[in-house]
Amino acid sequence: MKVEVEVPTAVERSRPDQLQVAATSFFALFSIVGIALYGLPFFYDFMVKEFGWTRTTVTSGNALSKLVVGPLFGYLAGWMVDRFGPRKLMMIGIFLAGIALIGLGNMTALWMFYFFYLFNALGYVTAGPLPNQVLLARWFDKSRGKAMGFAYLGIGLGGALVPWIAFWLEQRFGWRIALSLLGVLIMAVAFPLAYFVKESPEAAARKKAPVSPDEKKPAQTAPIGWAFKSGAFYLLAIGSMCSIGAVGGTNQHLKLFLSLDVSYTKAQAASVASLVLAFSLVGRLLMGWLADRYPKKYVMLLIYLLVASAIPLLFFANQPGVIYLFAIIFGIGLGGDYMIIPLMAAELFGVKVLGRVMGLILTADGAAEALVPMLIGAVRDRTDSYGLGFVVLISLALCGALAVALLPKAKVK
Repeated sequence: MKVEVEVPTAVERSRPDQLQVAATSFFALFSIVGIALYGLPFFYDFMVKEFGWTRTTVTSGNALSKLVVGPLFGYLAGWMVDRFGPRKLMMIGIFLAGIALIGLGNMTALWMFYFFYLFNALGYVTAGPLPNQVLLARWFDKSRGKAMGFAYLGIGLGGALVPWIAFWLEQRFGWRIALSLLGVLIMAVAFPLAYFVKESPEAAARKKAPVSPDEKKPAQTAPIGWAFKSGAFYLLAIGSMCSIGAVGGTNQHLKLFLSLDVSYTKAQAASVASLVLAFSLVGRLLMGWLADRYPKKYVMLLIYLLVASAIPLLFFANQPGVIYLFAIIFGIGLGGDYMIIPLMAAELFGVKVLGRVMGLILTADGAAEALVPMLIGAVRDRTDSYGLGFVVLISLALCGALAVALLPKAKVK
């Protein structure tokens, strides 16, 4: 006998489930972005010294892998999240990210470097910001900014800890085993939480009551064509691409610049990188709090201007204390940069199409985050200085701020 159960549109979001979702996203982002993305540049100088690779080469793994994976899988991942939910995709991505670091720790040739970087990029697309943004947007409404800010603390905490964890492991086991152990850590921390998390309040409600077979079918995806006809979509894409490119270019080269150009010790370079990510924790909480109280457009503009104002300080990295001022300002901007994009997208386009909208925007952002560090590396290799590269990064950050200034404040109809 079939029992029909009506699940209301506005499903109650239980506090324990929300806490579980927030914790899952926190540790997923801690692992996939904090460790796998921000941790890898710590090992670039070891690769340069052992293999004789250039700065362009060591930054090209991230670039080429994201240029391949993003266009091929970005929108597909967004469609899958909208259609089937983020949980299964996250589990696959966490496994891929862990294998990527283990593989990079055991590579012996350049082709292996690129091969395992593809795994890293796949892990980022399938278990990084995209599915976590949708998961959080489904479970949180009025406090979405605070929830996103808390979850994104995982990136800051992971990024702040990974230089010291990597430094400690490298001192005891060498850089190869250190990198492999970080891959194991990713899977141990993030996979169990993703396995047990609930897809959405509606899915949680359906599990508590018997339903008909028709109700168990995945919901039809909402139409999205109208979003692509809006100028706001392209302004958001361009603005985020420019700012993410500036952030990625700065972050990917920071340890290379400090260690090889300014002659900082390993401990000093790790200290600066850790300070940047520590202040990103402040940025995530602060910007999440502001985004719940003020128009997200202005919060986004503030973040992008912070990034643009921090990079010029690198010209004075040899002056006492300046690098720490850079770390504070850049860290706060970095903390809000990635987090504000899905909040702005959800406000402009709504939650039902968020997976596909963010799939495309994150693909564009990934291309910028991939190409800009490689461009800066090529400029540094050719000119023997980071000066021109820093000017490019500042210009990109300002262009991003200009695009955001042109965004509408209200939801696009």
